[in-house]
Amino acid sequence: MSSFSRRSVILGLPAALAACGFSPAFAPGGAATRLQNSILLDEPVGREGFLFNRHFEGRLGRGSPARYGLSYSISVDEDAIAITEDNVITRFNLLGSVKYALRDMQSKAVLVSGKVDNFTSYSASGTTVATQAAQRDAEARLMIILADQVINKLTAEAGALPA
Repeated sequence: MSSFSRRSVILGLPAALAACGFSPAFAPGGAATRLQNSILLDEPVGREGFLFNRHFEGRLGRGSPARYGLSYSISVDEDAIAITEDNVITRFNLLGSVKYALRDMQSKAVLVSGKVDNFTSYSASGTTVATQAAQRDAEARLMIILADQVINKLTAEAGALPA
């Protein structure tokens, strides 16, 4: 493809998106702006809950005053995925899922609910301290991924939420 053709496509893309009615969800007046600083999360349970809340509130802010409440339940399982001939585990997968429900704080009605899941991995081939550090890092990455997935689902449903 010539550089002229590429430039034409790149420059024409915003116009094409505007013509089809596309607007960014968090743009001024966008549907997802009603989520910003308006969701109160349940109190975190354990390190996983703290990491989830921290990232979620870092992206959308803390609901004060809260229009919506988010209840969630985190589940994490660990699977060995690499085992040597001597039965030494050298790599683990952390499999995580979050069930969530967004509710109206006044009526207590559930507005959106669902489940997201994903995984991260870490190496266990180093020292005990290195393995523990890798496990904690993998857990933190997993909570970031899961929080982002919940935010994406809520953003997709934001247009149907009461203002």
